[in-house]
Amino acid sequence: MEKSCSLLVHFDSGAPALANEIKTALEGNDVEAKIDALKKSIMLLLNGETLPQLFITIVRYVLPSEDHTVQKLLLLYLEIIDKTDAKGKILPEMILICQNLRNNLQHPNEYIRGVALRFLCRLNEAELIEPLIPSILANLEHRHPFVRRNAILAIMSVYKLPQGDQLLVDAPESIERLLTTEQDASAKRNAFLMLFTCAQDRAVKYLLTHLDNVPIWGELLQMVVLELIRKVCRSNPGEKGRYIKIIISLLNAPSAAVVYECAGTLVSLSSAPTAIRAAANTYCQLLLSQSDNNVKLIILDRLNELKVSHKEVMIDMIMDILRALSSPNLDIRRKTLDIVLELITPRNVDEVVLTLKKEVVKTQSVELEKNGEYRQMLVQAIHSCAIKFPEVASTVVHLLMDFLGDNNVASAMDVVVFVREIIETNPKLRVSIITRLLDTFYQIRSSRVCSCALWIIGEYCLSASEVENGISTIKQCLGDLPFFSVADEGENADSQGAASSKPQQATAVTASSRRPAILADGTYATQSAASETATASPTLVQGSLASIGNLRSLILSGDFFLAAVVACTLTKLILRLEEVHSSKAEVNKASAGVMLILVSLLQLGDSSFLAHPIDNDSRDRIVFCLRILCNTGNEVRMIWLQSCRQSFVQMLSDKQFREAEEIKAKAQISHAQPDDLIDFYHLKSRKGMSQLELEDEVQDDLKRATGEFTKDGDDTNKLNRILQLTGFSDPVYAEAYVTVHQYDIVLDVTIINRTKETLQNLCLELATMGDLKLVERPQNYTLAPESSKQIRANIKVSSTETGVIFGNIVYETTNVLDRTVVVLNDIHIDIMDYISPASCADVAFRTMWAEFEWENKVAVNTVIQGEKEFLDHIVKSTNMKCLTPRCALEGDCGYLAANLYAKSVFGEDALVNVSVEKQSDGKLTGYIRIRSKTQGIALSLGDKITLKQKGG
Repeated sequence: MEKSCSLLVHFDSGAPALANEIKTALEGNDVEAKIDALKKSIMLLLNGETLPQLFITIVRYVLPSEDHTVQKLLLLYLEIIDKTDAKGKILPEMILICQNLRNNLQHPNEYIRGVALRFLCRLNEAELIEPLIPSILANLEHRHPFVRRNAILAIMSVYKLPQGDQLLVDAPESIERLLTTEQDASAKRNAFLMLFTCAQDRAVKYLLTHLDNVPIWGELLQMVVLELIRKVCRSNPGEKGRYIKIIISLLNAPSAAVVYECAGTLVSLSSAPTAIRAAANTYCQLLLSQSDNNVKLIILDRLNELKVSHKEVMIDMIMDILRALSSPNLDIRRKTLDIVLELITPRNVDEVVLTLKKEVVKTQSVELEKNGEYRQMLVQAIHSCAIKFPEVASTVVHLLMDFLGDNNVASAMDVVVFVREIIETNPKLRVSIITRLLDTFYQIRSSRVCSCALWIIGEYCLSASEVENGISTIKQCLGDLPFFSVADEGENADSQGAASSKPQQATAVTASSRRPAILADGTYATQSAASETATASPTLVQGSLASIGNLRSLILSGDFFLAAVVACTLTKLILRLEEVHSSKAEVNKASAGVMLILVSLLQLGDSSFLAHPIDNDSRDRIVFCLRILCNTGNEVRMIWLQSCRQSFVQMLSDKQFREAEEIKAKAQISHAQPDDLIDFYHLKSRKGMSQLELEDEVQDDLKRATGEFTKDGDDTNKLNRILQLTGFSDPVYAEAYVTVHQYDIVLDVTIINRTKETLQNLCLELATMGDLKLVERPQNYTLAPESSKQIRANIKVSSTETGVIFGNIVYETTNVLDRTVVVLNDIHIDIMDYISPASCADVAFRTMWAEFEWENKVAVNTVIQGEKEFLDHIVKSTNMKCLTPRCALEGDCGYLAANLYAKSVFGEDALVNVSVEKQSDGKLTGYIRIRSKTQGIALSLGDKITLKQKGG
């Protein structure tokens, strides 16, 4: 049977010591050798060795030693050896150590007395302790506080033994008398802890008698007082009013640990706004005063919990919480912003946005390692504020547009997405945003940001001047045409080898005598379409992304998707120019210029100057734009100029609807029964109640009335978790109730002896497969005929992976030589217990999809014939959330693609893409792809989908 161990020592298994060597060293006179021998013997005992022959040697040669280290090691040795026989009786030789312990308790050296008293705290044999009681009590009056504080702990340990109250009848009275006279803070704390543990009424009486002195008590004693208050108030909630006053007084204590515990105790005991406000204030002060990042994160977790249950109070603390942004740690900043964004109201939004703007400006002026990531978080926070409260958008949008050319592409992308949404939701800002975007467009360095900015230009340039400026800006960023020099086919073919070996050599065909100046970065200082057509190999023409020709640089790097976006944007601008411009000739001239650009893009795509030719999709889009410009119909015009905007508006409304639904889902579900008792405090006597107690009573009554006192979940689903482990015909029947917590699994196994014989040494042996680990070793039991036994097994879980628990029951009957084994059914731990639906932005999903290396591809094989029905079945079976909006899944085209997302309790992300197509025979085909950072979740989720996808 397993025994408790109060000592843990590192053991080097590489060089085990021999018992004879240890015995020889102990018998010698060398103190250092004795110390080394005692350490080796302790290590061997801790690792399962018995060493019975050493005890007498230690009694003879080690007990008389006066060396302090030897005496300390001796007590450790005595702590871990077996002091009882198989029947639980004290071994006769143990009497030999009693005299030594008594001598140590009366030793003139206070250290020897202290360690002896500490040893007695871990001694559970009353027969050994009884002769030592007078010596223990005598140490309560010792002059040294080290001895007194350990004497108090020894008395507490003895008093807690099964017969302890008989060994120390008047211990609580003695400790109470000591408490009134004791001056040492640690000894006083131990004395109060003893009363709190063994005589709670006396501890409460002492506390109430010395209420005024509590704020000046030491930190250690104040912590025990708070623990006592929590215990008393849980057992007797009616008395918490008087104790809350003590907690309020301790909120001004100099110790940060006491203040933190006070705030936590206050929140757990009271719902009064005054108490919650005091706790929140305390947390905010600690958040600013503490320098440890881990402490800050813990405090932010506490504030987040307060935000959920006491949002009205926390709204007033929003500016205090925002001060935590001064920390350079990104995790602290992220958690702070998450809390603040849920506390924003029309009353405080201006202050919050002003603070966020100042932080954005700081990221520009101060160069820190992770400024880009922090700026991205701030942009997302401002975006969220502007969507909830459109009136603040005008104060931030122009500041953020300065960051469209940010080196951090993710941050710049967030800015341009924010601008795209604001320009639609705030029509009054449209003109100023378009003007600013056209002015700063040349600064944009990222292809993705350029694409989004071009879409904004194409959709929201409405007046003639805006359209003309838009076309002019794009032309400037594209540079002069064509994109490469026109040479004879033969010369071009002959120079291919030379061009590849000398990439820096450029060719130019000039129409004038003046040669263009080439800058250090390879760009031209001047370019004139009228006088020259200068081109070079792509490495020279690309230039710098910061240069005016940013579109030219990106396109010449082979980004033909961006070229297609440029073509679509220019086509939209020409179609809009036809509507708003009065001069047909000017429109035709602009249209011809755009068509020349499109043809040049196609020509570049087909040339051999770039490593990769244009892709078919981009070619088709550019050719389609050319056809539109050649022959424009009203239907096509409507699609290009109106339908795109309508689709975007629909996407925004769907997004807002989903966010509103999520907020509703997060609302707390009330559990109120019709026959629940409600106490009406207005009908009670208010005599003797403070304002805080009155508030607390009101809050409790309101919670009862509205059903906010959440109750434990019902037991209706418990029967579904009972698994039969053996058959009904087996001599031993076993079944298990499986409880899955976040990081561990608890098996409550019921074993029934169905025979007429006594089963001896019955043992439940379990083994695991996967990332599961058994916590305890199996124990042996004796089971009477037709009796039952409850056995609990704990299993630790370390990752999100489907695991298997298997094992058997081994027992002996009256014939000892005959051991019977009953094999148990396997217990499969479902991955669904560890993942839960979660949300993430499309950009974050795509980023993770690109980063995660583990992919599991599952072919669709199902009898379900409807695409949406199949998707709903997969979502339900995998406990995931569909990120693709419902409007995108509408219609009946025979094809469906959707993204699913979930998060595990271990913080792992699970990404799933479902792509199915309906065949002519009505069957669905396609693939379900799972991606994750770890292999376990990808494989386990794939197995789950394979099992469930058929509709079972």
